[in-house]
Amino acid sequence: MDIARLTEGLHEHTAGFAKAVAGADPDARVPTCPEWPLRVLVGHIGQAHRWAADIVRSGPTLLPDPFDADPGSPGEWSDWLHKGAADLAAAVPAAGESPVWTFFGPRPAAFWLRRMLHDTIVHNADAALATATTFEVAPDLAADAISEWLEVLSDPVTTTLKPAFAALRGTGQTLQFRTDTGVGWLITRTPDGVRWAHATDTADATLAGPIRDLLLVLTRRLPASHVTISGDRELADHWLAHTAA
Repeated sequence: MDIARLTEGLHEHTAGFAKAVAGADPDARVPTCPEWPLRVLVGHIGQAHRWAADIVRSGPTLLPDPFDADPGSPGEWSDWLHKGAADLAAAVPAAGESPVWTFFGPRPAAFWLRRMLHDTIVHNADAALATATTFEVAPDLAADAISEWLEVLSDPVTTTLKPAFAALRGTGQTLQFRTDTGVGWLITRTPDGVRWAHATDTADATLAGPIRDLLLVLTRRLPASHVTISGDRELADHWLAHTAA
């Protein structure tokens, strides 16, 4: 995706998030982030956008604690969230072609725009589920969110950051994620880690459904019953149990 579309998506889902939390109880628990009250989820979004913008401009900084974020009073949340997204959206094009720090080595600054977009999309869903409001996501953004997460899981650096992901290694087992419009991802679990490609093919296990539901199941925001699982159910369940972000 180009920077314009990533930026558009970031603003769209920051606005969706702000709308979902408007007027809600700051101390309400977020079912899909059970350790966080709503005010911490709000703090995380605005804090993460500003943190990523600081990395783009100045280099790596310590990963902040969402419990330390101060989004202000609930009436100030929307403005604070939009300012954080605008800060990141301005920092990325200003960086030009210069590579910036990421967990995976130097990358174009758009890495952080894309990473924060997809983090915001998933947390927009968290906010909507917590406040019983509507969550929608454009098919292209949902598909890119799935691809981006598979890129993270397949990078060799990932298991050094989160050793539990080593459980995804295998001996050639295959899974397929497929949307109702024919978009697909084929995953192979190898002794060296996860490998994937944009493809639809025969697989040991297949998870299929509308792109929105598929994204939310794969990110553990909806139960697996929202998609159709065929083939090796144990393999599918193992994947879902070991890929929580």
